[in-house]
Amino acid sequence: MGRTITIGSAPDSWGVWFADDPLQTPAARFLDEVAAAGYEWIELGPYGYLPTDPAQLADELAARRLKVSAGTIFAALHRPDHYAEAWAQVEAVAKLTKAVGGTHLVVIPGQWRSDKTGEQIEPRTLDDEGWARLASGMDRLGRDVMNGYGLQIAVHSHADTHIDTHDEVDRFLELTDPDVVKLCLDTGHVSYSGGDNLKIIADHPDRIAYAHLKQVDPAVVAKVKEQDLPFGEAVKLGAMVEPPQGVPAMPPILEALAGLDHDVFAIVEQDLYPVAFDAPLPIARRTLTYLRSCRLPQA
Repeated sequence: MGRTITIGSAPDSWGVWFADDPLQTPAARFLDEVAAAGYEWIELGPYGYLPTDPAQLADELAARRLKVSAGTIFAALHRPDHYAEAWAQVEAVAKLTKAVGGTHLVVIPGQWRSDKTGEQIEPRTLDDEGWARLASGMDRLGRDVMNGYGLQIAVHSHADTHIDTHDEVDRFLELTDPDVVKLCLDTGHVSYSGGDNLKIIADHPDRIAYAHLKQVDPAVVAKVKEQDLPFGEAVKLGAMVEPPQGVPAMPPILEALAGLDHDVFAIVEQDLYPVAFDAPLPIARRTLTYLRSCRLPQA
């Protein structure tokens, strides 16, 4: 019998990338709809999107019988002297996450492309010195977050960052402390960058602390790679699709996650920025129905 896979969703699946943006689903509507879709667990999304007052947020969650699995920060720790900037985010996000019962802090690496303009702002790959800074910085962050807030960091490989390809994920895990630095396995980003999700799980079972479930359209991704488009443009072109319409196949991944010796949050995170306000709820309902049909251990 496998361990529990706790399925949840995130503001990202409602087209939310920023704390405040008129193109995004309003926060109250997201909370109403994620509960209506049948989910019990959510992520906080970008800090400031949901209420940042712990008591107010707790009331909003309780009114809809929702629970929080994680908060998210961005940390470009390969850059010299970046730790203080990253820790400033931690102090806000981790405090709020802990206050409402969350257990994880998802860490997204710094991007070598601007998320606003798509232009290249630094080298695509790190040199050995950059890798050393990144690894030591993440080790420090993992220890400080655990000691300060009792949260486990889960580093999220991501398109247009230096932890992107399968080889980069492997190298990152080899360079970091397995006791304090874990991985958020984002199935869509791994496939987007040509990686093998099942091999990552098999090779690093003790490092998989958390997962984001998403699929990509191979035809759209092929076009994106051919034209070297930034990730934001890829999403607008429909690179991310609802399961089971894309890759990777979900049942083998869910089976592999269920075979780990620890419980795992598996958060549906279909990038949809920007999206019409009426689109996310039906997708969320269909996705949850599909994942439940896989008949794997779930909370």
